[in-house]
Amino acid sequence: MKEFVTVYGAEPDGVWAAPGRVNLIGEHTDYNDGFVLPFALPQRTVVAASRLDTPEWTVWSEQTDERISFDLAERVPGWGAYVAGVVWALREAGFDVPGARMAITSDVPLGAGLSSSAALESSVLTALVDLGGLELAVDERPAVAQRAENDYAGMPCGIMDQSASIRCREGHALFLDCRSLEVEHIPFDVAAAGLAVLVIDTKAPHRHVDGEYPARRASCEEAARVLGVPALRDATFDSLARIDSPELRRRARHVVTEDQRVLDTVELLRAGRTREIGPVMTASHASMRDDFEITVPEVDTAVEAALAAGAYGARMTGGGFGGCVLALVDAGATDRVAAAVATAFADRGYAPPEPFVAVPSQGATRL
Repeated sequence: MKEFVTVYGAEPDGVWAAPGRVNLIGEHTDYNDGFVLPFALPQRTVVAASRLDTPEWTVWSEQTDERISFDLAERVPGWGAYVAGVVWALREAGFDVPGARMAITSDVPLGAGLSSSAALESSVLTALVDLGGLELAVDERPAVAQRAENDYAGMPCGIMDQSASIRCREGHALFLDCRSLEVEHIPFDVAAAGLAVLVIDTKAPHRHVDGEYPARRASCEEAARVLGVPALRDATFDSLARIDSPELRRRARHVVTEDQRVLDTVELLRAGRTREIGPVMTASHASMRDDFEITVPEVDTAVEAALAAGAYGARMTGGGFGGCVLALVDAGATDRVAAAVATAFADRGYAPPEPFVAVPSQGATRL
């Protein structure tokens, strides 16, 4: 990576990359011990790194043109927390983490709900594991990256994002049981079905760490407590009538029905009935809008416009309160659907959205 040479004056020991992700379906189910179905994007965060013999770390980011050095004596703020958090989480797991110099570049959009933070954590983790020869199995790595985000960076996310960034395979969606952490790679060759997944970045900013995401998680935990189950994954639809609070009941209803939508989508894809997942996607969006209340006008407008333009299904992807919409469309209709969404945004005075076609891609790897 030429940027590493420019910053540090030497060639790196290696270059590693980890992708962003979109979640085909299964929103806010991961921290409820439920099911999710993400796939990795071709957009990646790339880390060039060299090992140091001392326990200190220096990282440069192309996006900020900022170089940060740390030794974990003090907590690192800002974007550096996602890098320092990985070092901290590895050490907490008992690993002798090598010091390193790192240079980071990325084309994963920030603040779009495409897990730019997980891509950063996963690429840094993969680099440090290789540089140190650490014996950390691939299926155990997402939990370490998740701990970096939960306990160091302070974002109470589930394990889906890191699992997708590390464990996904090209041409497949990752069916993940967030309780057992068992995975199944579900073939998802949309092009072979004459289809495409159009991603529309609405440019609506996220407010996750400002309290909305943690509030939804707390609501789910309270609903599970009221129902007397370990997690909402164990709740049934009929049991929800026992929740007195209408708001809490709506939150739980989203999770219970969303888990079922993931299972339904997996069955349709296994049967090669890809077009038929469209209405399931649309039902997921309605649940996020009405029961979980995590959508914003921009994403609702994008969904409505995509469906009106002929999409088989559309839904917001990610934690909510902004970000991206997925639309399942005919392969030849991506430009038409994207134009319809852009027109709807212009009519409402929103900033222009940014569309791209998502292709299921490979998880974290050494380049």
